[in-house]
Amino acid sequence: MLRFAFFFVPLMTGWLVVASWFVLRARGAHRWLPNCARATVGNASVSLDRDVHLLLCIADHFEPWENQRVSAETARARVEYWVREYPRRMSPFRDSDDRPPRHTFFFPVEDYDCDQVALLAQLCSAGYGEVEVHLHHENDTAESLRSKLSGFRDTLAHRHGLLSRHIHTGALVYGFVHGNWALDNSHPDGAACGVNNELDVLRETGCYADFTLPSAPSPTQTRKVNSLYYALDDPRAPKSHDWGVDVGCGSAPAGSLMIIQGPLLLNWQHRRRWLLPRLENACIQASQPPSLDRLQLWLKARIRVPSRPDWFFVKLHTHGAAEDQREAVIGEPMLTFHRDLARLAADNPHFHFHYVSAREMYNLIRAAESGWQGTVAEARDFELARNTIATSAGATNT
Repeated sequence: MLRFAFFFVPLMTGWLVVASWFVLRARGAHRWLPNCARATVGNASVSLDRDVHLLLCIADHFEPWENQRVSAETARARVEYWVREYPRRMSPFRDSDDRPPRHTFFFPVEDYDCDQVALLAQLCSAGYGEVEVHLHHENDTAESLRSKLSGFRDTLAHRHGLLSRHIHTGALVYGFVHGNWALDNSHPDGAACGVNNELDVLRETGCYADFTLPSAPSPTQTRKVNSLYYALDDPRAPKSHDWGVDVGCGSAPAGSLMIIQGPLLLNWQHRRRWLLPRLENACIQASQPPSLDRLQLWLKARIRVPSRPDWFFVKLHTHGAAEDQREAVIGEPMLTFHRDLARLAADNPHFHFHYVSAREMYNLIRAAESGWQGTVAEARDFELARNTIATSAGATNT
């Protein structure tokens, strides 16, 4: 019996590995998995024997309508829940800059509802977050895409006082998350987009950075992982952001768009079928609650700008509007995580954590790229200021 086990177990293990590889290859994982594995194995765990600044951003693909699958009453109730509960639950917590948690609501263009966005604007004006642009589309053209983005940009800015402006030019700008992960027509079958020059359209309509990635295990995932980089559009081909120039490694190419990725690694602590590692893809949901164990992996991804090795950019994503997911984002799992962050900072004088919006994360990346040696707090508005603040200061150009 023992001899049979010695033969059978390795054989089944080998077949499982081979079968899993074919499944992953069908999803395009052979393009990004080697780089993901390299980061997992090659990067050492982050030590707290020197200063570590965690810059934590939650990019919420906030879809109260769930692509028109629920009633208007349900969608509004979901927004009202967030507006009511987020301040109540999050106000007791403070980061190393004495600021409460901040949430970035990427609201879908196609689901715009004036009353719902007005409610979110109230929450944002109280200092608990910001609203940016999310879009699901199919078989689109560059012209229609441009119209959708510019129209929604102006609506958010002029009707609701949302989005942000460049502090020097006054130009109106926005952050972006692509629906169904298919940025720049990146799905292999061309679904959920249709526009090969989408990066250019985004940049030309005021997008300051894309926050879609990581998208793994979706086949839209790029070869480049765990990175902050500039992507140049090739209008002749899809998925132009598959590779790019790292922020801080030379000048940004003219006409490029910044891509801000979240961590993507293999989690060997929690395995599937006791053998294969689970994928750490920066997602916060009911089956993937935040934790200090996951934080160690997020830091290990080492998403940084070379001139500020003490700043660790951790961009997470979630779909927080629906009832079955929101408790992981606003309920006890997240509350416990905030308590643990505060405790970790209290116990380790080298650990500092900062809650940032998508706009603030971009500002801090740009500050680090410029060689900024000041504090995080002083660079939150380094290049882009909230629209209401910029407008009151006299910036009115669009």
